[in-house]
Parts: sequence; structure tokens; C-alpha cells
Amino acid sequence: MVTTREHTDPHSAHHIRIRPPKKWVPIDIHELLNYRELLLSFTWRDIKIRYKQTALGFLWAFIQPLFMMLIFSIFFGRLAGLPSEGIPYPVFVLAAIIPWTLFSEGITRSTSSMITNANIMTKVYFPRLIMPVSGILSPLVDFLVAFSLLVLMMVYYGVIPTLNVVFLPLFILLALATSLGIGLWLSALNVKYRDFQYTIPFLIQLGMFASPVVYSASLVPESFRFLYGLNPMAGVIEGFRWALLGTNMPSAMILVSVGVVIVLLVSGAFYFRRMEQYYADVV
Repeated sequence: MVTTREHTDPHSAHHIRIRPPKKWVPIDIHELLNYRELLLSFTWRDIKIRYKQTALGFLWAFIQPLFMMLIFSIFFGRLAGLPSEGIPYPVFVLAAIIPWTLFSEGITRSTSSMITNANIMTKVYFPRLIMPVSGILSPLVDFLVAFSLLVLMMVYYGVIPTLNVVFLPLFILLALATSLGIGLWLSALNVKYRDFQYTIPFLIQLGMFASPVVYSASLVPESFRFLYGLNPMAGVIEGFRWALLGTNMPSAMILVSVGVVIVLLVSGAFYFRRMEQYYADVV
């Protein structure tokens, strides 16, 4: 954000004009840190709104992945007989449902964040980036609740984590970065084209089956693994399983996915900042 000072005579008070930058500038990390309390406030508000006036509250974050795991285990594990790399299928599929849900919920909430906060955005200044960032952070609470279910399932089936578990936080960060990169694009586009808020659920459903959630990426022919890695969540999910369950390490796929995430983050930040000067007028 750029400020200019102007005054007409020595005795006049300073006037400060706040206007958005006209050119691309890097994300001001220092400014975001100065508004960290506002970021936490937005995040906590999103969490409370999600479970406001619900009888079960945070238990929904436990129930939803549980029922998804049961349905997928029956239809894809038992009836279709999809391989799970020697891991009990319920644990195998749940280890994919949890990072996928973190990613999909982050996209959904960040996409609508600009519209949800329209009244605040048109009245006071704060870094607009706070809104999509809070959208991808609020699902972390659901993630932690669902992860406890995964731990219980691993104990039940006697699945012991490997030493690779030390890399698990990296794949969680990669899932958040993927969600943020896409969320920056969609949150900016959704301000101008409201169609996106209706197409996101449909695209997320398609994306889940285009990602190795109910199946292993090993079913994808070797010659197509590189192209498959262009779906960043393919690398995230396979990496999550590798770190936690000791499945096959998708080395080449991870590198491709990381590259795609970097492109999404940089281009998304560029487009978001470019459109920032129009948000208050369009929303």
C-alpha cells in the first residue's frame, strides 16, 4: 500500500492519501506480521461460524472423514479390490482423505473470503491478503481433529509410523501452500465473477478422483507419472502416505508438484495484488 503526503501551505495539517500500488511489489511480510492479531481474529471467527448453532460442534470434523473412510473402504477397498501397498485399506484411504480435506476446505473458505468480508473491506484498510490466508488456516482445527481419528485407526490396525514421519509437517505445509496458491487466484476472480463460488464444489469433487485419494499413484503408468505430478495434490497425498505409513516414495512426482505449487503461489500473489485496487469498488 502506497501513501502520499500533500499540503497547501506551511500552516495546514498533513493530508495522507492511501492508494493501492500500481505495479507489482513483493508481499510485505512485515506488514502482515503487524496485522497478525487481525489474521488470528479472522481465522478464529471462521472457525466459530462453521460450528455455530451445531449440536455436535467439532465432532463433525471427526464424523465426516470417518464416514468417507467407511464408504470408500466398502466400495473401493472391498468391492473394487483396489491395492493399498500392503497397508490396511481404511488407514490407506484415511491418510489421503485428511490432507485432501485440508486442501479442499482451504480453497472453499479462501474463495469466499473476499465476499464474506466485503463490509469490513470497504470501510477500513488492512492487508487484503489476510482474508484468503485466514481461509486456509481455519481448516487446520478440523485437520487436527481428523488426524486424531487416523492415529486411532493406525493403533487399531497395528500400523507403526516410520522414521519418515519427521517429514510430515513439510507435506502439511505443501498442502496449505497449494490451497493458498489456488485460493489467491479464485478469491480474486470470485470478486469479479461470482460464478466461481458455484463451480468450486463441483471442481473439488472432480479433483478428488483425479488425485490418489481412493487409489495408489502406483496404478498410474510410469510414463505418465511426470504429467500426473502436475496435479500438486498428487505429490502431497503420496508424500503424506510415505511420511506416515512408509509407502513408496514418489520422488519425481514430489519435485514436479513442488514446482507447480511455487508457480501457483507466485502467479496467484501477482494476480491478487494486481486486482487489489479494484476490490472495494467491485465487491
